[in-house]
Parts: sequence; structure tokens; C-alpha cells
Amino acid sequence: MNSQRPISSDDEHRVLQFRPRNSPSPTAHRGSGTVQPLRVAPEPLDLSRYEQPRADDFRHRMLANIAALAFTIALTAIGIWLAVSIADLRRTQDCVLMGRRDCVKITTPHI
Repeated sequence: MNSQRPISSDDEHRVLQFRPRNSPSPTAHRGSGTVQPLRVAPEPLDLSRYEQPRADDFRHRMLANIAALAFTIALTAIGIWLAVSIADLRRTQDCVLMGRRDCVKITTPHI
């Protein structure tokens, strides 16, 4: 079996020069034109442009916390009720499937 390589010209291969980002880049030549790199003054390294005036509304925050607590308590109560009722239904269904006739709880009022 012959190992043949495709014939390639030097125009297909190009080596790009690596330039670190922190050093100033030289003028780039593309095609017949010249592109000048954009020179920007470095900005200070602080976060002052992202700061916003702090308007801490204590009342709104406390109402949101109370609403979240109430929602969590309601969700927990619904979950517990659902687990208890599923367990009761399972217990009743097991009793019926065993062939017993006295599976339903009869509640009598206290006089």
C-alpha cells in the first residue's frame, strides 16, 4: 500500500504570531490596507461605577420575609396533611384487600 500525501502549496499554511494581551499590539496589516489598533486609556480598578444608592426599605423587607415564612408554613402543613391522608387511605385499602368488613372508622359524637 502506497502512502500518498496530498500536494499542498505554501499558501494554505499560515503561522499566526501570538501577542500577549497586556502588551501594546503593533499595527496589523490585512490585505492591502493597514488597521490601527484602538488606544484606550486604562480605567481605574474600582467598582464605583457599579455602586447604587442604598435605599434599604426595612418595612418592605420584613413584609416580604413574613410572606415567605407564611408560604413555607402553609406548604409544610399541606405536605403533612397529604402524607397523613395517603397513609390512612393505604391502611384502609390494605384492610379491604385482606377481606375484612370492619375497615371504616366510625366516629360517635361525645354526649
